[in-house]
Amino acid sequence: MASVEISEPSFSDIIDNNSIVFLDFWAEWCGPCKAYGPVYERVSEDFPDVVFGKIDTEAEPMLAQSFNIRSIPTTVVFKEGIGVFMQPGALPEEALRDLVVKISELNMDEVRAEIEAQSNESGNEPEES
Repeated sequence: MASVEISEPSFSDIIDNNSIVFLDFWAEWCGPCKAYGPVYERVSEDFPDVVFGKIDTEAEPMLAQSFNIRSIPTTVVFKEGIGVFMQPGALPEEALRDLVVKISELNMDEVRAEIEAQSNESGNEPEES
């Protein structure tokens, strides 16, 4: 599947209705973004079950702000609606391919259990009886 442009109105729907979503935060004026774009596009063609979205930080400043994007390109990945990866900088093609495979193999039951454990440690202590 080729990459798709994502805007704020469609963002939640795309995250909620797709198992794996890769996001590339970029801008037209960004040299590294222009170099990363073709790599991102090539990898997207080889993984038709994964959504590869592109978010133009100039056109969608609120989305960029909601992710606290400070450097572009930045790659963000969601699996089953949960953010599981975020890294600024252009990823080499082999690293991006490897990341897609690792994300597809990621056990989300373990991720949810870890999130719950962290939530309990951060102030939601069980009550003593």
